[in-house]
Amino acid sequence: MTYRSARQCRVSAAAKECTIRLDPRSPSVLDTHELGRRPGSMRKVKRTVEAPDDLGTGVMGVPRGTDLELDVRLESVLEGVLVSGTVRGVAAGECVRCLDGVTFDVDADLQELFVYPGRAQQDDEDEDEIREIEDDLINLEPAIRDAVVPTLPFQPVCREDCPGLCSECGARLADDPTHRHDVADPRWAALASLNDTHDEKES
Repeated sequence: MTYRSARQCRVSAAAKECTIRLDPRSPSVLDTHELGRRPGSMRKVKRTVEAPDDLGTGVMGVPRGTDLELDVRLESVLEGVLVSGTVRGVAAGECVRCLDGVTFDVDADLQELFVYPGRAQQDDEDEDEIREIEDDLINLEPAIRDAVVPTLPFQPVCREDCPGLCSECGARLADDPTHRHDVADPRWAALASLNDTHDEKES
């Protein structure tokens, strides 16, 4: 299930307030109320969430709606809540050599600081990337994306020694290691053409 209202509030110079509120029903939204604001307070959370749209690259990604296992720790710090832990799931894609389907076990480390409202540094060069806590709620979806996507293989292969496809006919070379095409030397082909022309004139 996709909760469109569970969009992360971002701090920016142009807008300081959220126009879309977080939905506490979303599995990717965590409630920090019970954690409190006392530095050092901790709480562990384990839950299964559905993978959001476009969680991946052009060649490999976690299919939308498939399970992601979250195992995180929420820790109260002076600036806000530090979330750290792991995200596990299975990504799918195509081998870049033979185009067969491939899967990849995702086991990504996640760490993100969610700041209390008004605690963001005004001179922070990465202000647009600072994530705020809204009504004691934090949305992990952007942090999940930031953690998972960099771990995906840029050029996935079904096996390290995959021979790929035949450049002439597109046949899968792993199915026929002896596959080959007899390609005549173009110089000999030109000579054969001259011989054929000569034979036609003599006849």
